Amino acid sequence: MKNAMKVGFVGLGSMGRGMVANLQKAGYQLVVNDLSQAAAVDAIAAGAMWAETPREVAEDADLVFTSLPMPADVQAVSAGTDGLIAGLSEGKVWVDTSTNDLDVIRELHGILVQKKVYLLDAPIGGSPHNTVRGDIIFWVGGEERAFQLAKPALDAISENALFVGECGSGTITKLVQNMFSLALLSVQIECLSMGVKAGVDMLPLWKALRQGRLGQMRTFDLISAGFLPNKLDPAKFFLKLAEKDARLALQIGRSNRVPMKLCSAVHQDMLEALNRGWEMRDAQSFLELQMERSGLPPSFLTQEEVDAVKEST
Repeated sequence: MKNAMKVGFVGLGSMGRGMVANLQKAGYQLVVNDLSQAAAVDAIAAGAMWAETPREVAEDADLVFTSLPMPADVQAVSAGTDGLIAGLSEGKVWVDTSTNDLDVIRELHGILVQKKVYLLDAPIGGSPHNTVRGDIIFWVGGEERAFQLAKPALDAISENALFVGECGSGTITKLVQNMFSLALLSVQIECLSMGVKAGVDMLPLWKALRQGRLGQMRTFDLISAGFLPNKLDPAKFFLKLAEKDARLALQIGRSNRVPMKLCSAVHQDMLEALNRGWEMRDAQSFLELQMERSGLPPSFLTQEEVDAVKEST
């Protein structure tokens, strides 16, 4: 069944191809463009129209998606007489699914506001395989009205499209996610290397940690046990005892000549918190120092807000 809205798509790489295929399965008419027409062979065979330039895509479509590897690529397809901006007219929506530069997104948003064109930054969480299966996640920033206009098409690609705030919010959320993932990997290997160097084989160590409380917990749930809902007093586990455990772990690292830069930085924060007299506060209380250094209030959530998020995911 054909969908009345015509969708434009620029960038049919490993992520873009899967999104286009899902849009076509849902009955959307597609007009597509890429640096190479060869990238669009499958889409064209399934009924998509080829456009010679991004501008032609924007002129012909009601809703335009871009999926591009670098911020410079987004700038390149948007600018100039053959660019998207030249072809976008009042009321149209551009959804950029690239992992973009926040400054680029905000600059483009400022330009498009003048044309009364909506820009949604909607970077993706997931791999090309997730894209094909339709279980990627979109973190979407922009005007909520534009999100509602684009949502049927987003849902055709994946039902996991989350509106997170004004334009730029999607990009910030994706970069928080990716930086967290990279930092978490690094600190995990730092700690595992300490355990292996101290004499425990990797397989039983990793298996044991996965079976522990933290290993069975969703990644973002640990801070919801104390820090987020401001349940730091009375303590579930005293900071002075947590600092002792960190100090003993670092001692093992030093004894085995294991560099532990990340864990040492965490311990320094714990010591600072102890020097503020927080010995009998909860072990997570030292996290307040980062909020303070950032010039932010503690930004606590209510228990009801925390519970609602847990129940919805």
